[in-house]
Amino acid sequence: MSLLESTLGAIVPANRETAAAAASRLAQVLEGDDSALGRLRGLLLRYLAITGERHPQSPEKCTVICCADHGVAAEGVSAYPPETTVQMTRNYLISRGGAANAFADYCSAELLVVDMGIAADTSDIPDLIDARIANGTANMAQGPAMTRDQARQAVETGIDIANQVINEGFDCILPGEMGIANTTASAAITAVCCGLSAEAVTGRGTNISDERLRKKTTIVQKSLDINQPDESDGLDILAKVGGFELGAIAGLILGAAARQRTIILDGANTAAAALIAQRLAPDCVDYLLASHQGAEKSHAHSLQKLGLEPLMDLDLKLGEACGSSLLANMLDAALTAWDVLDKLPQDPIETPFHHEYMRYATPKITDKTFDFYLRTMQDLDHQSMELCQQRIDNLAKPIYSLGYLEQIAVELAGIIGDELPECGMDRALLVFTGRHTSPLQSQITAAFATHAGAEVTLGHLREGLPPTAAFDFGREHAELLSLSYPLLGLALTEMDEDAPFGTAAGELRAALLKEDGSLRYAADEFLSKTPETYQPAVSAIIGAIIAAAHNSSFILLDDEATEIIARYTELLCPAVRPYILHVQPALLQADITLPGGIIASLGLDITEAALHMLNGMRTFAETKVAVASDGPGAGRQLQ
Repeated sequence: MSLLESTLGAIVPANRETAAAAASRLAQVLEGDDSALGRLRGLLLRYLAITGERHPQSPEKCTVICCADHGVAAEGVSAYPPETTVQMTRNYLISRGGAANAFADYCSAELLVVDMGIAADTSDIPDLIDARIANGTANMAQGPAMTRDQARQAVETGIDIANQVINEGFDCILPGEMGIANTTASAAITAVCCGLSAEAVTGRGTNISDERLRKKTTIVQKSLDINQPDESDGLDILAKVGGFELGAIAGLILGAAARQRTIILDGANTAAAALIAQRLAPDCVDYLLASHQGAEKSHAHSLQKLGLEPLMDLDLKLGEACGSSLLANMLDAALTAWDVLDKLPQDPIETPFHHEYMRYATPKITDKTFDFYLRTMQDLDHQSMELCQQRIDNLAKPIYSLGYLEQIAVELAGIIGDELPECGMDRALLVFTGRHTSPLQSQITAAFATHAGAEVTLGHLREGLPPTAAFDFGREHAELLSLSYPLLGLALTEMDEDAPFGTAAGELRAALLKEDGSLRYAADEFLSKTPETYQPAVSAIIGAIIAAAHNSSFILLDDEATEIIARYTELLCPAVRPYILHVQPALLQADITLPGGIIASLGLDITEAALHMLNGMRTFAETKVAVASDGPGAGRQLQ
């Protein structure tokens, strides 16, 4: 029996009993409101089903970058020349300045790089795993990309690598890929597996121009017409329109599934490889986690076919396990919170919060106080922003391919006046609450904040005082924190500690937003239209945002209630907008309704990933990787 056949025979559905028991426990401890975890709940339960353990350890992660060339690159479908494949492979293992390096470091993953079929001499590259099948595939626009035997060999190579890393103790594999023109192959695979046209699945890949996109779409359709892949036969699809590295990733998926281990998918290429694996063994999908919704057109279709929901939309266009590294960190956070929740109420964790209480006295707040902050709001350091953007544009990757992570890094540069903000910046959460906070809320807040490395201050509001008192309370404590913490999350708890999670968000939404989600009132009247119960919390958040922005902190928002207040604050004081990061739903597609800093904590993790990108990657000049010759990168990227 071949390795492929024995592996396919070993793949069984994941263990849903453990997940079902955990789901029941979540419903119990969250008093039936376990939907408040949104898609984090599904992520957690899916992982528990994979491991079959109620409390698995944090996964040991291994990033595996599979590299190969594509004959179809000769058709001019990429913004970069074919030799970029070997240049980037050298970058991973010699310069160590690729996105794969930076993001593996971010999520504490081991990094392996595999030569599946690079069309160049790689003998001088240290630590490169030699699994070369041929010097690249054939041109699929003129015939099959590879033979069926080569397709099988590619898949079995991936299975073998999965077995090796699992034997070494890794239980979570993050596949990535490098191969010029591989989005042409993944588009063709997705078209076959999803029954779609070339136009529906072909995207810009390395950020190509409109003209080249039209040519690429034509090449994908031509490849499908000439080769006529059998949509029911995974090996035939791979052989006709695939790539050696995509076959290896399919093998990684099958090998991990056969051993009941986790695979976290990254972008469109890994999802296309998963479609091949799904054709060979449908149950392997149980062992897949989707990280993000990428910008490539094929990605949404392939995830839908796989039945997977991503948790992020970061506008990523790069396939070096960037998004999957972020999800691996979020999985760690979800496991940390689950460990806490399952032990309640008998074994709560410590909540070393700083507690601050509103004074009974009413401070003297006048229009002059407010005007002072508006008049003296600092401008962003545009020179630092420009220099930061120039560096990002010239990192060894397609231009603009890291989406919102690039924007976060540039905004931070402007806020703190440093073109290269460092990793590990000090961070804090300022959470406004009522006189008392529910023990459950405190435990959840502590779990996520601890994972994000954030100090927590609980600001206890008092009833019966005017909104100006709450404004001053929020202003005072955000001002103090922003002197020490350049990253500041702002959040609320439920004002009624017995209220279901999401109550404040729902009531503020009903009172302050129109049905289409737009703001209902003008800036100078919305506070008077706010339900009286929430006026102190709204005022405190307004004061905190204005003070933190005034002191040049990067403000990370939390749940929908905080979002609504921040949107009105931006209307009231537009100068604060560049200082605010809207985490959900702008970046996270997780549908989390839990208040208390959970979403802001996840936003801190995303921000840290942006800083790893900025500090861990190297430029084209530093790595001697070819720059773009087409699209917006042409002329802007310098070698």
